[in-house]
Order: sequence, then structure tokens, then C-alpha cells
Amino acid sequence: MKVLIVEDEKGFAKEIGSFLEKEGYQCEFAYTGGEASEKIFVNTYDFILLDLGLPDYDGFDLLEEAKEAGQSGSFIVLTARGATGDKIKGLNMGADDYLPKPFSLLELASRMNAITRRKHGLVKNTIKIHDFELDIQNRTVHVGKTMVPVTKKEFDLLHYLALHKNKVLNRLQLTEHIWGEILEDDYESNYIDVHIKNLRKKLSEYANCDFIETVRGIGYRISMPE
Repeated sequence: MKVLIVEDEKGFAKEIGSFLEKEGYQCEFAYTGGEASEKIFVNTYDFILLDLGLPDYDGFDLLEEAKEAGQSGSFIVLTARGATGDKIKGLNMGADDYLPKPFSLLELASRMNAITRRKHGLVKNTIKIHDFELDIQNRTVHVGKTMVPVTKKEFDLLHYLALHKNKVLNRLQLTEHIWGEILEDDYESNYIDVHIKNLRKKLSEYANCDFIETVRGIGYRISMPE
């Protein structure tokens, strides 16, 4: 999943990013409100971690601007301002959560997992896809008690498709949200197709995986009964 970290303290931003990348997220950084505004305008993110105390922007203004622009990512406000009024204001403006500094990185990851579950209607940290079950926290795939040996990127790909079941995701969307920033020259690369091929091959050794459908000329989707 793709995360934008909006934080003017570069060392702290890098600390958050390093931790989240170990948790399987792809992170980008913005150290000013202006830089964040540009990124939010042209990119889509699964999460935006927003510091309110930016040197050139009020974080609330950036939040309002992003919502008006239709940014669909989940916002978590990170701030040293612990006033209840600020928390209520942020939540009322569309933030999904609020963490006062200092905070535990483990707590941040737990809150991000909770938001993902809530957003996609999951009751727990597992996703059932026909005969397969994804353990989101441990990043594993099982058929019954048997673990399917998928790579980190194969798991990310399956997980992201599962979160958007029955929705066609094009190759660019999959690339951006799993590999992070890419160059325009990479848009036509076939590495998504290669990963899908390898994933299907591994899954098919344990159970039918016809639910991973190719939508010709567009991308892929996971087909699930509503």
C-alpha cells in the first residue's frame, strides 16, 4: 500500500518511513505543505500521515484541500497539538484517525490496520478468498493449515487485489500501490503480468485460482461472490 508522510522533521519522517516499509508499505515523503499539495494533486495514496504544524501550511487547510480534490486516501493526523478541539476538528473534516506526538510506531501500524479493516469491511486480520486465507498481520497465505510459499510482492499483489475484490485494477494502479513511485517509461512494463503469472502458478498447486481474472487491455481483478 502507498503512503504519503507529510512531516517537516525529516529525521522523524524517515524513521516512520523505515518502520512502515518493513511492515510492507511503500512510502513517499513531503516536508512542506506545498510539496504535499503537489503530490496529493497528481497521485493517489492509501494513507496520508499528516503533521498539522507545517512551516508553510496549516495542516487543516491541506486536509480540506485534499478532500475537495477528491483524494480517497485515509488520513491520520500526527501532531504535537493535543487539544481536544483540534482532534474534533480534524475528525469532522474527514480525518480517519488522530495520533498525538510522541506516539508508538507499533500503535501507528495497528491503527492503519484497523482503518484498512474498517474501510474494506473486514472483521479481523484475515481475508478469505475462496479456498485461500490471507493473514494480513503475518503476511502469509494458507489453504487450510498448509502455507503457500509466496514472495513479499506476490502477497502484496494478492492482498491489494483482494481488498478491491470485483473491481478491475489496471497495471499502473497495481504498480504504484505495490512498488511505489515509477517512471513513465515503466508504465508498459510487464512485471505485473510476470508476478501475476508466478502467483497463479504457486496458488494453483494448492487449489483452484481461476478467481484471479485477466481483463484484456486493462488489468486484473479478483472475482468474489457478493
